[in-house]
Amino acid sequence: MKHFKKIGSVLVCVILILTMFVGCTEAGRVKHNVKQDADNFNVTRRVTVINSRSDKVILELIGNSSIYVDSADNQLEVTSEVADGQYKIDYINLNEWTTYVIEDLSGAEVSKYHYELNYLPEMVQPFTITSDD
Repeated sequence: MKHFKKIGSVLVCVILILTMFVGCTEAGRVKHNVKQDADNFNVTRRVTVINSRSDKVILELIGNSSIYVDSADNQLEVTSEVADGQYKIDYINLNEWTTYVIEDLSGAEVSKYHYELNYLPEMVQPFTITSDD
């Protein structure tokens, strides 16, 4: 009886291990590797923020960037490598009227340290700072 329990335990372990390996698809491995490569600033990306109410582009950022979606603060945190050992961080606030698209541009031949941020002046709303003093 003990012999059957040992064989059963070994068989269950083998089935669990095989199930774990079957669950790893090639697409899943590739996605993980590309994300890891991007987080190491080896992938050039374009982040485009769009006003979904007016369908106009508000912001475009191009560079070798690592992107973190901060759901708690409802923002994108984009860290870009701008030169060897030099980095910039941009925080892009999101709301119900904005959406974003992240494109992988690594197929294009661009500088490893390419960084470009375009503000569209017609989309920036003027504001006045007042003091309660």
